Amino acid sequence: MGESAGSTDPRHVFGFCPRCGSGGLRARDVRSFVCEECGFEYFINQAAAVVALIEDDRGRLLMTRRAREPKIGTLDLPGGFVDVQETAEHALIREVREELNLTIKGFSYFGSFPNTYPYGGITYFTLDLAFVCTVDDLSPLKAGDDAEACLFVPRHEIRLEEIGLDSIRAIVRQYLSLSDSGPR
Repeated sequence: MGESAGSTDPRHVFGFCPRCGSGGLRARDVRSFVCEECGFEYFINQAAAVVALIEDDRGRLLMTRRAREPKIGTLDLPGGFVDVQETAEHALIREVREELNLTIKGFSYFGSFPNTYPYGGITYFTLDLAFVCTVDDLSPLKAGDDAEACLFVPRHEIRLEEIGLDSIRAIVRQYLSLSDSGPR
């Protein structure tokens, strides 16, 4: 399931009921809590995130360096969380604009990849939705938001061990295995 949730798993961190405040909140199973005092039920759901796979005209994959935890300084793909009431497609367009200063001209769905995302002492469960994107003009490229730097990496130079998040590593691994015959 990605990085080990360990003691930061929400089932081990939360202990008080958000409805009545009692200390009777208990993990019922792997995806829910129940309050022993008032019967309140809370479900642990995955947060949606989007990831962009963008190549230049030489077939190099556009990657970023993470500017923030978790896994600061490691390789990543552009993307981020889908906001409440936002579509995945809109989030993809927004995140690429925020992180790279680029405008997506087209995209196609590549696949979904479960992940865990440790942040602030709690592990969040995420589902990363990957898209193959086209960009007409790469000249405005500039790192921003969660990206410390942007770099185009030739396929044969991509080192999976330099990618910090398990789901991003899985996305890149699968993408490389399906697209090793040249630029898309």
